[in-house]
Amino acid sequence: MDEKKSPLSDLMNSTMEKVSQMVDTNTIVGEPISTPDGVTLIPISKVTFGFGSGGGDYGKSQPKENFGGGSGAGVKIDPVAFLVIKDGTTRVLPVAVPPVGTVDRIVEMVPDVLDRVEKYFDKKKEKEID
Repeated sequence: MDEKKSPLSDLMNSTMEKVSQMVDTNTIVGEPISTPDGVTLIPISKVTFGFGSGGGDYGKSQPKENFGGGSGAGVKIDPVAFLVIKDGTTRVLPVAVPPVGTVDRIVEMVPDVLDRVEKYFDKKKEKEID
């Protein structure tokens, strides 16, 4: 059974292509961030998305001239945690603030996360020395 090409299917395909461009693995598992003291941070996010399409075909004799349609999509990104890698040890550092979903808030949190990571490893070293 051949799938007929229609303006609605073209609209839905176009919407799904755009959503897949926005949501890829780099959105969920971010690019590693390396610090001068040898700590690597990898941001982990939760991605939620949805889309909808609809349309009508109002004149069977000339469907291209009478088609009406629309589509929409939304993406929400919530920071969840950071994978912290130092000296071959990997830890999960959950994000303590409520998820906000904007890149600006994540960027604001990076210095605080780095400070927390440094304190964690400093405390671990002190325990090993004692």
